[in-house]
Amino acid sequence: MDVLIRGFRPQDQETVKRLILQGLGEHFGRINLALNPDLNDIDRNYIQAGHCFVVAKVAGEIVGTAALISEGSGVGRIVRVTVAPAQRRAGLGRMLVEHLLETAVERGVKQVLVETNLDWYDAIRLYERCGFREYGRDEESVHFSLALT
Repeated sequence: MDVLIRGFRPQDQETVKRLILQGLGEHFGRINLALNPDLNDIDRNYIQAGHCFVVAKVAGEIVGTAALISEGSGVGRIVRVTVAPAQRRAGLGRMLVEHLLETAVERGVKQVLVETNLDWYDAIRLYERCGFREYGRDEESVHFSLALT
């Protein structure tokens, strides 16, 4: 599989939004647009805000997304990791996370955080395989951290 991971471009907006919402709807059985206002303008909410948002393309199609946001001095958070159903189990999620970890190192980030739902088992396994360690849980989420050198 030939994968290209590149930065988000404004013309990606609708495809990326649809892909992310499709994944959320598939997992939760419904989509609550009120919980996802950042997806209405990814360029403004991520790129112009100084964060990193990438897309993965296979055969010219956007099939994955991921973002790294800054949470202050030396801390970043991975969000919006999504892979199209037909591309899952091929290592694309790991490629996206590893790309963001490389970006984090380049940006001087020392610690990367991520969280996912307690019942999103594939995501939990992905983050564990990428070296993240669980540091907490609440009623809905598992919280992970990875120290970068």
